[in-house]
Parts: sequence; structure tokens; C-alpha cells
Amino acid sequence: MGSQIGWGIAVVLLGGVVNGSFALPMKRMPGWRWENTWLIYALAGFVFIPWAIALATVPHLAAVYQQTSWPVLAKVCFYGFAWGIGGTLFGLGIARLGLALGFAVILGITSSFGSFLPLAVLHPEQIYTYRGLGLMAGTLVMVAGLAFLSIAGNRREREQNPRQAVSGRSGFAGGLIICIFSGLFSSMLNFAFVFGDKLKQNALDAGANSAMAGNAIWALAISAGFIANGAYCVYLLNKNHTWGVFLGKEAGGGYWLGSALMGALWFGGVVIYGMGASVLGVLGGIVGWPLYITVMIITGIFWGFISKEWKGSSRATYSWVFAGIGILFLAIAVVAWGNAA
Repeated sequence: MGSQIGWGIAVVLLGGVVNGSFALPMKRMPGWRWENTWLIYALAGFVFIPWAIALATVPHLAAVYQQTSWPVLAKVCFYGFAWGIGGTLFGLGIARLGLALGFAVILGITSSFGSFLPLAVLHPEQIYTYRGLGLMAGTLVMVAGLAFLSIAGNRREREQNPRQAVSGRSGFAGGLIICIFSGLFSSMLNFAFVFGDKLKQNALDAGANSAMAGNAIWALAISAGFIANGAYCVYLLNKNHTWGVFLGKEAGGGYWLGSALMGALWFGGVVIYGMGASVLGVLGGIVGWPLYITVMIITGIFWGFISKEWKGSSRATYSWVFAGIGILFLAIAVVAWGNAA
């Protein structure tokens, strides 16, 4: 049992590393506007890849949906659409706060809200067990780590843009508000996974592997989320007259491939998370979620360093960053201990 839990946690953490890397190609595509990159990314990661994987891994997929009650399907679609709103705000948030801090704020809120509400609604008896207490304690530790990272991010902006800080025109406050709302809505993806368990069970009954049965949920929920993302991208493309950017010579095929790679990395991380959560048992989607999110944050910060987002920051600012990262690792250890106890 202990080795199985360890394996499940390891797979969840791997999913976090893969998903936490998805936004990196965006930094290498300055020739496209945000809406150009995000539309291709969303088409690949929210529509084509999820359905291709679901069709390949869930036998009789159409029949599985037909056998699932409308209320369950409606919940999955609703939560997926709400998550899509959060995903749209995610792109805007990291554009303002940066890859490192944007990941920290958005995913920290996503982790807390996405774990506690399903636990309280579906498994209230588990709240005061080792698992429940470990989850709550680990999430509180994570919040402390995010506080350190937020301070570091604010210091970084002031040090890199002293004129904005003095004039009061800094975009930090506005970006922070966007990221907070993004975190609340983004947690809904885990709601779709947890509250759509009946759909997963029908996929298992149809012959799907236990590690892949969740793909029936992901394909439906994430496609619903594409509606919000796609609509906003089209609005911006019309407003900014940037449809022609897709055909620009300076971009080339590399931009299309880079945006599609973002989608592949993002959904690949989701699938891996679902595989690990299924190994962790009935509370896998609740306990595994904060672990997954925490590693995404750490990975995002790592890539933020690599892309020189923190260049020019003081030693004190770096101290805040590394202290925050250390606290996040402690949060992983606390949640893992509670799950293994």
C-alpha cells in the first residue's frame, strides 16, 4: 500500500512538472500577439488533443456519455466552462505579473479552493483524519510560501521598474486582481474531475484502464472551457485586427508548432495528474490536487529564472524567492505525510 501511494504521488508530481512548463514557449514568440498564441494553444490543448486521447483510451466513448445522466454531464460541462474563464484570465495574469509570480498566485488559490470544497462536500468525515489534517496543514503552509513569493514579486517589479513604482503606474495591483479571479475559476477543473466521478466509473465499466478512465471527463470539461477561451481570443483578434499576424513572414511555422506544443504540454500534465490521482484512491483527486499545483508553481518559478524574469533583482528579493520555494517543498512533504499516515 505504501509503495502504491508513493508511486501515485510521484506520478502526480511529474504531471505538475509537465504542466508547469507549458507557458515557456510563449516567451519565445514575440512576433505574435497574446490572442494569436492563445487561440492555437487552446485549439490544440483543449479540443484536438483531449478528444484524440479520449477516443484512443476509452472504449465506446459515445456510449459512455449516453449512459451517464444529464445532471452529471451538465456539472462536468459547467465546471469546465468556468475553468475556461479562469484559463483566459490566466494568460492575462501571467502577462502582467510574469511567469513566476503569476503561477504562484493563480495556482495557490486554485489549489486551496479546488481541494477544500470537494473534501467538505463529498467526504466531510475525512476532514479530521490524518489525510484531511495533512491536506489542510499542507495548504496553509503553501499559502505561507505564496506570501513570500508575492513579496518577492512586488520587490522585483519595483527594482526593475523604479519609475513605475514612483509614479504609481505599476501594473502589479491590476495583475494581482486578475490572478486572484483566475485562481478561483481555475479550481473548477478539479471540481469537474471530482464531481464527475460517475462518468469515470462508466468509462471503467466500458473497459477503460483505471489510469485512463478520467480522459472521458477531461475531454468534455476542457472542451467546454475552450468556449470561453476561444470566444475571447476571437474578440481580441477582431478588435486588434491581428488575424493577419497568423500569416506574417517573421513568425513562420515555428510559432504554430510552439503554440501547439504549449497545448500538448498542458494537457499532457493533466492526463498524468489524472493517472496519479487514480492510484491514490477515493481521495486522489482531492489530496493529489495541491501536490500537483505546488509542483506547477515551483516549475513555473524555475522557468522564470531561466527566462531571466528576475534579472536585476536584489539579493534580498532572491532571499524571499528561495524562502518561498523552500516553504512550498515543505508543503509537499506535509501533504504526502498525511496521505501516507
